[in-house]
Parts: sequence; C-alpha cells; structure tokens
Amino acid sequence: MNDFAELLDRLAYEPSRNNKLRLIADYLRTTPDPERGYALAALTGALSFKHAKAGVIRALIAERTDPVLFALSYDYVGDLSETVALMWPADPSQKPNAAPSLSDVVETLATLGKTQLPQQLARWLDGLDENGRWALLKLVTGALRIGVSARLAKTAAASLGGKEPNEIEILWPGLSPPYTELFAWLEGRAEKPETRDLAPFRPAMLAHAIEETDFAALNPQDFTAEWKWDGIRVQAAAAGSGDHHLARLYSRTGEDISKSFPDLAEALRLPGSIDGELLIVRDGRVQSFNVLQQRLNRKAVTPKLLSEFPAHLRAYDLLVDGDEDLREKPFAERRRRLEAFVQKLHDPRVDLSPLVAFNTWDELTAARANPASAGAGADAEAVEGVMLKRRDSTYVPGRPKGPWWKWKRDPFTVDAVLMYAQRGHGKRSSYYSDYTFGVWKKSDSGDELVPVGKAYFGFTDEELQQIDRFVRNNTIERFGPVREIAHEPEKGLVFEVAFEGLQRSTRHKSGLAMRFPRISRLRWDKPPREADRIDVLEAILGKIESGRGPARAAS
Repeated sequence: MNDFAELLDRLAYEPSRNNKLRLIADYLRTTPDPERGYALAALTGALSFKHAKAGVIRALIAERTDPVLFALSYDYVGDLSETVALMWPADPSQKPNAAPSLSDVVETLATLGKTQLPQQLARWLDGLDENGRWALLKLVTGALRIGVSARLAKTAAASLGGKEPNEIEILWPGLSPPYTELFAWLEGRAEKPETRDLAPFRPAMLAHAIEETDFAALNPQDFTAEWKWDGIRVQAAAAGSGDHHLARLYSRTGEDISKSFPDLAEALRLPGSIDGELLIVRDGRVQSFNVLQQRLNRKAVTPKLLSEFPAHLRAYDLLVDGDEDLREKPFAERRRRLEAFVQKLHDPRVDLSPLVAFNTWDELTAARANPASAGAGADAEAVEGVMLKRRDSTYVPGRPKGPWWKWKRDPFTVDAVLMYAQRGHGKRSSYYSDYTFGVWKKSDSGDELVPVGKAYFGFTDEELQQIDRFVRNNTIERFGPVREIAHEPEKGLVFEVAFEGLQRSTRHKSGLAMRFPRISRLRWDKPPREADRIDVLEAILGKIESGRGPARAAS
C-alpha cells in the first residue's frame, strides 16, 4: 500500500503528462502481480466497493476527533480523504509492519460485510502513515482526482509491451482486475487475451468540439454530417440466435443497462453491434431530454413506464455485422452497411440517424442554426447540433482529433445574479468557486430573486480570483460552508449564464432548473436590477415543451 500511496502522491503533484506516463509505467514495470493490476484498476476507475461510502469515513473520524474541528477543517481543505488523513490520530500501539498491501485492501473490501467495514478501515488507518491513509481513502471512495485519466493509465500499460493504446482499449471490456493475462501478453509471456463474451462492449469513439478556426483546414467534401441528438449515447450488441440469442444495451462507458430497457433489448434480434443514441419517441416524434430523464435510473421497469416512455435507438454507426468486425473499415462503408442492417432488422424501435445534406460550410451553418428547415422537422428541438465524420475514418476508441467533430448549437443564455457561494474541492478548496444564482420574480412584496441554477465552471483562473474577492468582500450571511452574497437591485454581481436546456423542478423556488449551466461571462457592467426575469426562462421552456423550433436566445 505504501508504494501505491507514493505513486498517487507523485502523480498528484506532477503537472507533465509525459512524466505521469513515466511514473505509471515504471510502477507497473517494477511492481509484481497482482499488486500492479489492482493499481491499474484504481487508476482507470475499474474498482468499486459496495459498502465503502463517504458516510462510513465521516462516522469513523467523528469517533476519533472533535466534530466541530473536523467540520471546520473539512470546510477549509475541501477534500474528505485529505482531511481525514491529516486529522486521524496516530495509534502508538501499531507497528510499522501493520500497513496492508494494496492487494490485501482490494480483496478484503470485495468480501467484507457492511457491519465489519468500519472496524477494518480503522485498523488500516491506524497502521498507515499520513500519505498511506490518504491513498487508502482515495482508493475506497473511488475519487482519486490526481490528474490521471483512464486513457493515460492504459497508455502507460501499453508502453510495457510497445503496444498501441487502442489495442488495450479494444481488449479492456473483456478484462478484469488484476489483469494478469494482460500483463503476461504485454511482457511477451503469453498470447493476446481474447474476450469470451458473445456480445461484448466495444470502447466508444468520441468527437472533438470544433472551433471556428478549424474549418479553414477542413474540406467539406471529406465529411458527412448528421444530427447530434440530445439523448444518451449507447451501444446495442447482440449475438447468437434462437434459444442462444443474447442482446445487451451498454452505456457509453460500458455499463450494462439492458435490464432498464428491456423493450429496446427485445428489438435487437440480429447479431451485430450498433452505436447510437437512446431516445424517447412518442407518436413518431423524438421527445426532449427532460422526458428521457423520467425513464433513466428507474429501479422498477413497470408496464406503465414502458408504455408512457417508449425507448428508441437512433443508429449512428455499425461496429459489427454478424461475425464481421467493421471498425477498421471507413465510415462511408460502415454507413452503407448500417443502412442495410437497420432495414433488415425492420423494427420501429430502431431507425437511422439521417444525414444532413450540405456542400459548403455555409450551408451546414444554416442547417445547424435551423434544423427544422433542414430535415429535422418536428424533431428539431431534440437536436443538439451536428456531427461531422470523415468519410474515410475508421472507428477508433477514445477521442482522436481530426476524424470526428461535434458542433453543438449555441446555448441559451440569461443574465442572473449571484446569490450564494461555497468553497470548491481539491485545488479549489481555498476559493469560493461554486455559485448559486437567480433571476427576478414578482411577488406580493415586490420583486425578489429566486434561484434557478448552480455552476462551478466556465470562468478563467483570473476571473475565479475576482469572483472570490467579491464574495469575501460582500458576504452578508453565513450558513456553514455557504456564504450569502449581497444581491440587491443596485448591489451585487451579474453572471451571464449559458445552459443547454430547462426543466420544471419542485426543488427550486423558481419552479425551474437549468441543464448544464456554466458561467459564460462576468457582467461587471450590469447592475443586478437589469438581470433577467423569470418570464424569460418561462418563454424558453414554453418553446422547448411545444417544440416550436430553435429557442436559443441571448439577453
């Protein structure tokens, strides 16, 4: 555990990507099985422990320290694992050799019961030093936050055998910790692992957001365009036939969600693998994401739910046709095969994502601005933008820059007033970086501000310092870690807030909640009395709910 803790500590303070790769590769090269396999699993987010919740850790530290002191310390530090690691009182009865190995921790947590967990965690914490305690708690909670992506960790593993990272990505869904087969292959001691799953998940290919400056280097004739639907990216895989038929629906990250969508799984009768978008379609019309949300994460899939929220797959790409893997073939060919596959499948619950006709970037710009007139029709409000795909692009796991681009429609924007602020976590724990903002609403006593959303990104580091200074100088009330900020008609700070959508909410006094809000601009020039009113948001929501075409509007 100590070696793993040292690795995490060095990674957390290392800004260079190449140096992070070197650190991980050196650790994997010099650490024996199964220790290195569990470390790789932790770095890629492949470990989860059912009973190891943050509440358990809070209860343990409450037994050992003053709760008020802990609350103040946690508020200042901003990270639970770091706070507990620093405050945990050392037990002089513990010997240095009491520190567990990473393998011991992972294998014990996998079998430990809920009632036994607190005592075991306490014993481990007693046997570790400050750095070891921090690493243990990061591992247990699954929130490493050390600037290492799953892709980076897999790239480091691939370097052990001089392999391409994509080779690891393709194999990954069929592997499980501690990855002894993977390391044996990378070190030349065994053949390449093969998945035994008949309908496995294939790592998804993702797109880069396109900027206006990118178009100059791109030839429109090299690309196809299709609508970017506002749903959930999924992958549908099926294999076998008759009594041996197997069908699965996966999320973008590879989670099996088939049980939540049995109606869609029933439609996957042909062997193959489709990349597409999960939507709700009623009476031939795609519903908003707000409607889809009512179907997501339901524990019980009732006949009423299936009837009121019928799941639909809009197909983007074909990865496997029968037993043939198509990922190395160009997109143009995969698209032709997809059209034939969907036609043969012949199920109303699965259809093709239509291509958007264009010859120039100006034509595509016009289509993006008004999907309803460019072929999307009544489904226009479910369009997030357009996807650009090179005709010759192969299907590559991850996010390679160049083959695929996403060009989202302009977001909604409103001017809102800062009402509350809270310190962030990790590197932002010293700054007030989490903001609640509101708009004006008429009440019996006159105009009042009502909260409509929260945001913690969209601003630069310099702007963060400016906002933090404003918060500290204009705090009028404190509620634990939350600061209430002066928000009067003539005194306060106005944000231009960008967001992707709206929905009704009983949790907000305004009755509305924004989807994906972020701070797009600081309006130092605008007094709070000139911020937007709830009527503006109601008008936007009305257009969304009625499906009356684009409703992107700036104030």
